[in-house]
Amino acid sequence: MPNKQVFPTKGNLIAIKKSNALAKVGYDLMDRKRNILIREMMTHLDDVKLLREKITITFSKAYNALQEANTTLGIITDLTEAIPIDNGIEITYRSVMGVEIPKIIYAKPPLKLSYGMERANTKFDYAYRSFYEVKLLTVTLAEIENSIYRLANAIRKSQKRANALKNIVIPEFEANIKFISEALEEKEREEFTRQKVIKVNKDKQKTLAK
Repeated sequence: MPNKQVFPTKGNLIAIKKSNALAKVGYDLMDRKRNILIREMMTHLDDVKLLREKITITFSKAYNALQEANTTLGIITDLTEAIPIDNGIEITYRSVMGVEIPKIIYAKPPLKLSYGMERANTKFDYAYRSFYEVKLLTVTLAEIENSIYRLANAIRKSQKRANALKNIVIPEFEANIKFISEALEEKEREEFTRQKVIKVNKDKQKTLAK
């Protein structure tokens, strides 16, 4: 429906046509952005599925090995406390259509046994190696899942804006253009009829004056 507060003038018609053209460009950009972001997200979805499955399997093996180590060694708190804290993670970002996608830079520490061998056994060693692998996989998964979350959020916003332009803004502009164009055409017809009547009356007056 046209906006009844829009006055049917040539100036308004020109302005609304320009706004409508910009809205259509905006819609095309939003739609293109959405498609690019969807393609970017799709490249990560299979990786997430595989990583989650691998983490689940690896963590299960690690936990079972740790339980067996606890059974054979007793409570091994002193061994776990000997494992150093890992602070080798940094985060940078790359931009995809204005969306900041995280990139984790991980200075992966070499796998080395930092606890006393006299208190450990092969079960604990296996658990340690398995949890180390879980940690590496989790770092990768965190990067990918965060990327997917950001992309999905940006896709939702882009879709919402594109829908608003396509279903509300552009139709309103086009309705106003139609309303103003028809009103101006009607004015032109009225003016043409008025001028024609004036000409006929003048011609009549000239004829009578002769």
